[in-house]
Amino acid sequence: MALNRQQLLEWKVDDIVQTYNERDTMLYSLSLGLGMNPIDSAELSYVLEPAPNVFPTMALVLGNPGPWTGHPALGIDRKMIVHGEQGITWHRCLPASGTVIGQTRVLDVIDKGVEKGALLLTERNLYLAESNELIASITGTTVCRGNGGFGGPSGPVPPPHKLPDRAPDLAVDMPTTPQAALLYRLNGDYNTLHADPIRARQAGFPRPISHGLFSFGLCARAVVQSHCGMDGTRLKAFSGRFASPAYPGETLRIQLWRDGDVVSFNAIETLRNVQVVSNGRAQIT
Repeated sequence: MALNRQQLLEWKVDDIVQTYNERDTMLYSLSLGLGMNPIDSAELSYVLEPAPNVFPTMALVLGNPGPWTGHPALGIDRKMIVHGEQGITWHRCLPASGTVIGQTRVLDVIDKGVEKGALLLTERNLYLAESNELIASITGTTVCRGNGGFGGPSGPVPPPHKLPDRAPDLAVDMPTTPQAALLYRLNGDYNTLHADPIRARQAGFPRPISHGLFSFGLCARAVVQSHCGMDGTRLKAFSGRFASPAYPGETLRIQLWRDGDVVSFNAIETLRNVQVVSNGRAQIT
């Protein structure tokens, strides 16, 4: 069945109401490696009660509608989809516990041809349930590799952020543990590609891969650590492209360029010298 662009544009994704508590907040921070230095008070502020600080990218794992693209009426080949880009803009701080509502809509569907596939552009607004305050606007691009050539428009495609044409101002190494994906999946993404060696080999990988949002969160950690004094509330917007998978246990080297209140970044795996996240842009205060 071919991808149905009009059906996608009109599709009503179910709202997701999610309640979380301080334990979930601490678990998210631990899953990003915060607390790896157990005597660093700034890191410990995100992983200890009472009222832990909330690492801002936790908003990405709340109110997620799950695998809604698998509905047969949409014609998407879910075996062939990959996470292409991610962006988030914060409008207020996320509380350490509460109930949120995630509302997702399709922004556009772009046809890049049979070889490159289709691009599914979405937006998820995350609200506080008790006040209906907007917490964050989350954008994403899913590459549907098996659905290109359906006859839809080929653009326009939002251009990626251009990195500065100079050597990085600094780099921050983010080591990960072999069980990192097993911990990160407890935030709600139980895709077996990140846990089951057999499933990973079937998908063409030698072993389970890290979650893309885990690598994305490590980039945010590097920016908050190096440019925000470990104060996550200073991060106002964050975006990047997923260039290549990483594996649990690897070290990501986050290269950083600062120009005023904009920090550009990418992430490179140190041993394989593979770019994992590219064209990154952070807005800070």
